[in-house]
Amino acid sequence: MTDLSPDTDRVTRLLQELTIDEKLSLCAGQGLWRTKPLARLGIKPFKLTDGPRGVGFHSTGRRCTAFPSGIAQAATWDADLMARFGAALGQECRAVGGRTILGPAINITRTPLNGRTFEYLSEDPYLNSRLVVPIVKGVQEQAVAACIKHFAVNNQETHRMRISAEVSERALQEIYLPAFRAAVEQADAWSVMAAYNSINGVPACQNGDLLQRRLRGEWGFRGFVVSDWFAVRGTTSSAACVKGGLSLEMPGKGSRYRYKNLKASHAQGQFSEAELDDNLRGLLHAMVLTGHLDSGGPRGQRNTAGHQALAREMAEAGMTLLKNDGALLPLDPSRIRTVAVLGPKLKKRNCLPLWGGSAGVWPPYEITPWQGLQQENRERFEWVSDPAQADAVLLFVGLSHRPGLDSEVRDRKRLELSEKQNKLIRETVAVNANTIVVLINGSPVAMPWVDQVPAILECWYPGMEGGAAIARTLFGDCNPSGKLPVTFPRSLEHSPAHASARTFPGDRRTVHYDEELLVGYRHFDKAGIAPLFPFGHGLSYTEFEYRDLQLSGEYLQPEQTLTVSLTVVNTGAVAGAEVVQLYVADQQPSEDRPPQSLRGFTKIWLAPGEAKLLSLQLPLVHLNIFCPQRNAWQPKPGAYTARLGSSSRDIRLQADFSIVSGI
Repeated sequence: MTDLSPDTDRVTRLLQELTIDEKLSLCAGQGLWRTKPLARLGIKPFKLTDGPRGVGFHSTGRRCTAFPSGIAQAATWDADLMARFGAALGQECRAVGGRTILGPAINITRTPLNGRTFEYLSEDPYLNSRLVVPIVKGVQEQAVAACIKHFAVNNQETHRMRISAEVSERALQEIYLPAFRAAVEQADAWSVMAAYNSINGVPACQNGDLLQRRLRGEWGFRGFVVSDWFAVRGTTSSAACVKGGLSLEMPGKGSRYRYKNLKASHAQGQFSEAELDDNLRGLLHAMVLTGHLDSGGPRGQRNTAGHQALAREMAEAGMTLLKNDGALLPLDPSRIRTVAVLGPKLKKRNCLPLWGGSAGVWPPYEITPWQGLQQENRERFEWVSDPAQADAVLLFVGLSHRPGLDSEVRDRKRLELSEKQNKLIRETVAVNANTIVVLINGSPVAMPWVDQVPAILECWYPGMEGGAAIARTLFGDCNPSGKLPVTFPRSLEHSPAHASARTFPGDRRTVHYDEELLVGYRHFDKAGIAPLFPFGHGLSYTEFEYRDLQLSGEYLQPEQTLTVSLTVVNTGAVAGAEVVQLYVADQQPSEDRPPQSLRGFTKIWLAPGEAKLLSLQLPLVHLNIFCPQRNAWQPKPGAYTARLGSSSRDIRLQADFSIVSGI
């Protein structure tokens, strides 16, 4: 972590200079996006801005670069690219006067129906952790506080203001908290947003177990905790929030932290000034680290050609080719001349103010799929309207950011696309067997027509340059390398969160996480269910061969690191990128544990015929399990298998090793 000793001294002096009334006034905002100023000490309003895919117009009044949505970011499986994205996000925030960006959003994808699945990264805690760390570091290198959200277990929009997630300590430790912990311990995140919901009966904004014991006590968090907007209304008292560890209530004058309410609570002895100081210390730290108290730090920049090029690069890297029978893609001008283009998403924009909720970004322009096809065609293909008269069809379907689809506030009601879209797909493929389905969506969808169509390209919500990225991928100017960061189930009943109304959406007050550790692919593997498309899946226009697997040892101590080496060869005719995924399987898992878990990955770029030797490091402490009886992490000696593959269900190489001693 960054050495904060000089900053700590400065914060201590500031706390000594502040009067109790000034401290109380800093606990709630002024308006929607700023803190209150303190003229006596020269502290100006501290500005916070949405959001995780770009700076929101609704929080700044400025149009800024719209990057791909969170799930599209995760589909890149590219930590280096996320570092560059984080830096660009920080620069855009600084350019509009912001000092805190409200993102990244890193809640686990527990159900495909969550309205904010598009905004989040993944169903897997390891993938979440690997991607959030470089984003946070990139943002904060620009002297902007990254606010990781929503802490914690905020996995549905239904009844979000009053629902309590009833979740075991083991599931918290192994599934729902690791990415937050990584962002704090490895990236020194300067801010955390407390969620709307309660966790095991205690509202997040007053949850001392989360905010005090874990976040500050165990993980060493030194930043500030801000409420989600209006989330404090679900808490029990002003004192409960102070004692629980909430630094800042947003927006406006606050409710629990409204000055007169907070002052009265303090006067009645319900909390101490020392407790108040502990909460404000992190807010002042962030002000120091961002240069806010000195008018220092970089000026930032927004809407640059570089940021727009990065938005397109991210969109291209996240394009996920789900199916490609007969190598129909990329479109080959020597075989295909006429292309019918149709579908309700062909000319639709997806980047608009508050479109989808707080993650909405309004850029200076947006390239729609139709505009991208025209721009990138370069006279290779002739566009026609009748599928029956075309050599191939590009059919654009999907979801949108309307409430009840991929949007904040309301969850989706069904896994399927609209019946109108499903009917269009069936009718189109009936008259043209070369129908390519192009999906624009931010969460898994059922595909009852999957066996009838030869090719499916998942484009997610690809941002302002998305149309160009889609066209370049379809035309072969860009080779898709995205991998699914979530499982696509064949039907909703296969999703572990949908065992009953008890497990989703709950009974208005509580929702029970009965699936424990078996979230996402872990459940599908344990139950032996074939998903529609598995976690980690994504095809390429080339082929990759895995060979020569070697492990650095066969019998290892639990504190050692296992080195997994292999060679990957591009055996195809075009350059491409492959995500090599390392899963570790316990050969004798207990009945309630998953058969395998992702424990490593790397993304490599290979020219045709090129071979590359790779080494993945696996600290065996990462295989420790949480023991509820001892309330502690511990090694699990025994036999394991290291599995290397192109997805969780496409394992190419494997080798055994053993952990030989434990407690």
